[in-house]
Amino acid sequence: MKLLSKKVTRKLIEKKLTISIAESCTGGLLSSSITSISGSSKIFNLGFVVYSNKSKNSILKVPKNFVKKYGAVSDQMCSIMVKNLNKIAKTNISISVTGIAGPSGGTKKKPVGLVYIGIKKGKKILIKKYLFKNKGRSFIQRAAVNKSLALILKILK
Repeated sequence: MKLLSKKVTRKLIEKKLTISIAESCTGGLLSSSITSISGSSKIFNLGFVVYSNKSKNSILKVPKNFVKKYGAVSDQMCSIMVKNLNKIAKTNISISVTGIAGPSGGTKKKPVGLVYIGIKKGKKILIKKYLFKNKGRSFIQRAAVNKSLALILKILK
């Protein structure tokens, strides 16, 4: 994770781009992985941990009926999170993460390990769906952060 974070931070500094993050199931781990790198203050604008549906509504302005309609863990939720974050933060790159880290909370339709990652750069929005092995909460959180960092690097190329 540390190596990926360094690469992402260096690349963002090099390209003079800023980043903002709205994360749910990773609980601040993605923001922390970037802000733990020296020089990240040049590129990191803000990070929200929008863990509850209430915080998604109040901070990211996700309509209340949206959660009922699509669920807190869905490609639609991930998409509205990243779009609304981008409006608030006005950064070059915005990223959102929502998922089920477990050990409970999963269903047959949405099992533990299901994570959506959204990235917005300019007008381009990329939403990716992952199903990580259920090897425990911290494994899923770290896997989601690593995938997020890898996606950021990919979008910067």
